[in-house]
Amino acid sequence: MSTDTHQPEPLPLDGITVVAVEQAVSAPFATRQLADLGARVVKVERPDGGDFARAYDTAAQGLASHFVWANRGKESIALDLKDPRGLEVLHGLLAGADVFVQNLAQGAAARLGLDSAALCARYPRLVAVDVSGYGAEGPYAHKRAYDMLVQCEAGLVSVTGTPEQPVKAGIPAADIAAAMYAFSGVLAALLRRGVTGHGGRVEVSMLDALAEWMGHPLHHTMHGGEQPVRTGLAHAVIAPYDAYATADGDRVLLSVQNDREWRRLARHVLERPDVAEDPAYATNAARTANREKTDALVAQALGRLGAAEAIERLEAAGIACARLNSVARLAGHPQLAARDRWREVDSPAGPLRALLPPIGLPGGAAPHMGAVPALGEHTDSLLRALGMSGAQISELRRDGVVA
Repeated sequence: MSTDTHQPEPLPLDGITVVAVEQAVSAPFATRQLADLGARVVKVERPDGGDFARAYDTAAQGLASHFVWANRGKESIALDLKDPRGLEVLHGLLAGADVFVQNLAQGAAARLGLDSAALCARYPRLVAVDVSGYGAEGPYAHKRAYDMLVQCEAGLVSVTGTPEQPVKAGIPAADIAAAMYAFSGVLAALLRRGVTGHGGRVEVSMLDALAEWMGHPLHHTMHGGEQPVRTGLAHAVIAPYDAYATADGDRVLLSVQNDREWRRLARHVLERPDVAEDPAYATNAARTANREKTDALVAQALGRLGAAEAIERLEAAGIACARLNSVARLAGHPQLAARDRWREVDSPAGPLRALLPPIGLPGGAAPHMGAVPALGEHTDSLLRALGMSGAQISELRRDGVVA
């Protein structure tokens, strides 16, 4: 009788230590990806309230939803970096770190000697990441850079919304874009360090990141001469492609990508074989030119059906479709449940539901989904690991240098 003694592969960042002076979303979401992959992440916060995202709301059982989302699996130390003793503690942490990430206001890190250039000179193996709004130079370098402002500067808002009204994305798209480039930048720099032995600087700006994501409308405009129009849930050059109301009050989105699909839609869903070959609808160019009439045909047919029946018919006809879900429905999505995507993470407010990271590593150890830390929860243990005595820690706490 044989016993399978195969051990799962360790998480890829097991043994990597990250120190982060971070706040809001862009840097914290980047370092959370690193924590999920096994890195030890030490989050450095202000003693007087910590990361200001802790106070955005109280929706997650009294905790802030942004903070819970972006900060699981980290250790929190509360340090006053304006006090030389606090800065000395930080350098004690950096001496044993592989990665440093910061997204302080432009110029603040340099004033503290924590910009990537200074740190890489002092710690040659360190990967030092500067996350900013607009970059270190140029006329916008010192502008405040909140997510919505960068969405506007990057033109995202100009292509999102209805013909009458531009709208921002409903998620912090600029923050997330910068976070994911910072995350991938760290991975690339660690790979390079494995070859050269040297860490190095990583620079990511929210504007650069979101401008890259604007690739399609940007190239369309630069090379075609016209900015894509805002079309709500519709598509500027494909019809039918929109969300349509169903008899039970839901909305179902469908997309017809070619004329063969139109003929199937007309015959099997609209039950109008007469329009399948009608020159007014037979080609995408014709349907787009007659968008109102095309949409009216689809709306009339789906308006007689419940959402479940509409989706069943569309799928049977081979038409791409989706239910226009609410966020609450996403939380109960059957596909996420069927694939066992939910876990629980601990927090100061008790267990909280959280999704597994999108990066799957089959055959490896499970992602590290550690607790959401309380402010300064790990201050004492981190200071003791640096060799400080109880008396020294008490003195720092008394003077407000740590919390």
